Amino acid sequence: MDETDPNNIKDQIAKAINKIVGFMDLECQVDVKEETDDKNNKALLVSVYTPENARFLIGKDGQNLKSLEHIMRAIFIKKIDGFSNIVVDVNDYKKSRSSYLVDIARQAVARVRSTQKSEVLLPMSSYERRIVHMELASCPDIATESIGTDPQRRIVIKLYP
Repeated sequence: MDETDPNNIKDQIAKAINKIVGFMDLECQVDVKEETDDKNNKALLVSVYTPENARFLIGKDGQNLKSLEHIMRAIFIKKIDGFSNIVVDVNDYKKSRSSYLVDIARQAVARVRSTQKSEVLLPMSSYERRIVHMELASCPDIATESIGTDPQRRIVIKLYP
């Protein structure tokens, strides 16, 4: 079978994830899907589900998950012609983290509107900051900007001048 065949790549990614997770004595189910964003970029979305100790795969603030995603990209990015990215999620951690960040941002917007004072959010990764910036872009009276340097880079939410 051709190595660049999308179905074969999906199987290879699933096997690689299972092997890595197996070293941690965990069982998991891996689902690999193709996803296209609004700019027509294609990505492979790797969903890992484990009934036990997902926290070991996710790590503090998602650090282990970020590392696992980095490893998968390093192994497979040259083998996946036509795809621009590989995204790995464990037990929908990124989805729930996204919802949490949107809620935090909306609460901060309400406080900024009522107090008329800027508010600085906790440090976030570039991915998380992008989620907040995109969410608050729909608020015409609110401006956002990132300040500081990684890993302490934060978002400031303020009234639009």
